[in-house]
Amino acid sequence: MALKYALVHEWLTPKATGGSELVVQEILKSVEADVYALIDFESTNPDSYLFKRTIGTTFLQQFPFARNGVQKYLPLLPLAIEQLDLRGYDVILSSSHAVAKGVLTGANQLHVCYCHAPMRYAWDMTFDYLHSSTAGRGAQGLLTRYLLHRIRQWDVLSANRVDYFIANSNHTARRIWRCYRRPAAVIYPPVDTERFCFQPQKQDFYVTVSRLVSYKKISLIVKAFNRLGKPLVVIGDGPELKQIQQLARSNVQVLGWQSDAVVEQYMTQAKAFVYAAFEDFGIAPVEAQACGTPVIAYGLGGTLETVRDVREYGDLGTGVLFYEQTEGAIVAAVKTFERYQSALNLEAVRSHALSFSPTVFQDRYRSFIERCYGEFHQHLSSTNKRADEYSQSTDI
Repeated sequence: MALKYALVHEWLTPKATGGSELVVQEILKSVEADVYALIDFESTNPDSYLFKRTIGTTFLQQFPFARNGVQKYLPLLPLAIEQLDLRGYDVILSSSHAVAKGVLTGANQLHVCYCHAPMRYAWDMTFDYLHSSTAGRGAQGLLTRYLLHRIRQWDVLSANRVDYFIANSNHTARRIWRCYRRPAAVIYPPVDTERFCFQPQKQDFYVTVSRLVSYKKISLIVKAFNRLGKPLVVIGDGPELKQIQQLARSNVQVLGWQSDAVVEQYMTQAKAFVYAAFEDFGIAPVEAQACGTPVIAYGLGGTLETVRDVREYGDLGTGVLFYEQTEGAIVAAVKTFERYQSALNLEAVRSHALSFSPTVFQDRYRSFIERCYGEFHQHLSSTNKRADEYSQSTDI
């Protein structure tokens, strides 16, 4: 009899189109599963791969302004995810960066979680969040700190509901161990490498593509290029757009939001892609490499696994890493890149990116689920056998 699968993700909205949503899309190509989420506004979106699909949701679906994101209802997220009734499934697959892994499951159900990251605002970025938000100040700040404390407690508790963890990078696997004391297999997320064409002839400009939010450090990149005087193109939208436009000098073009076609054009033609964020994985640097475009990136987190420093890898190198999120470190990295640029093999840059393709992800994910199911039921059978033997030995 065929196994029944359920796939649980946090939220599905047209505004949520990042790496975790790409993982959901590729999981659904790997296994046939029913989909559940806290909220769903994608099944009514004609442009979505989930259009007209039946998706199970929670009571948050009916809350005011839920379409713009349920993060505003943070205290209710653990309660909401626990209301999903998944008793009719053999295998539960969760795609989690917040609470999806906290669904309730039975003893005979296998639960495999693809963890994009433990909740950032509850763990690694707690103090960034408190210091940058009015919610972190005064009496409200005390309440926020208590709320985050309780969420951390629930987060650790809910990790025990997962049978097997998958991490999107070795960096995330270390974070999962730090927060939950659970091992995690690493399966890199899928990157649509075929979307980008290989272009060996580059033009004389640099590019960065990003949401314009503080932790992406776009302002640092702009300040560095203000000093360098070299041409930089900034593509993206977000709350820091006006600030970055005011900061940029004449050598820096800030284009704001652009269509996929325009993004692909600039990423393909740029001499290098510049990336200063600290990410658990980071899809944009891999997309750039798929164009044969080298990457200058902050060397902590996921980029340590996706960008090969030319100084270490030689003709297999794909860019240059820097190790401080400072203006000076970026300036030095750009100068280093220009010294080593001729040593980079752009075909090798493209080839490296292809190791993160969707087909590679699907094969590895499917194989891992099959292995987990075999191990889980072997363990379940041996546990039941021991329980029966114990019961018989204690019969009076």
